[in-house]
Amino acid sequence: MQLDDHVCLCFHVSRRKVENFVRLSQPRVPSQISQCGGAGTGCGWCIPFLRQIFNRAVQGGLIELETLTAEEYEQRRKGYIREGKGTPPPAAEPG
Repeated sequence: MQLDDHVCLCFHVSRRKVENFVRLSQPRVPSQISQCGGAGTGCGWCIPFLRQIFNRAVQGGLIELETLTAEEYEQRRKGYIREGKGTPPPAAEPG
């Protein structure tokens, strides 16, 4: 995924915004990323990816988002929603 692709599809929060938030705010735990535009508080799909961004800031390394295209990411989320694992809020991008 590119930096300007949305990592949180429910609230339209880009990967760039999350990475900058983590770099500048230095949250102590991954859940504090929710302060970045509500990321991770909708259907829940992006939470593992937000944790990866947090962990990379702490430990370094590669994250899965760097290996996925935006289309692959969105398709995987659609499957997640279809399986009933999360419910996007009304204002979210369709699943």
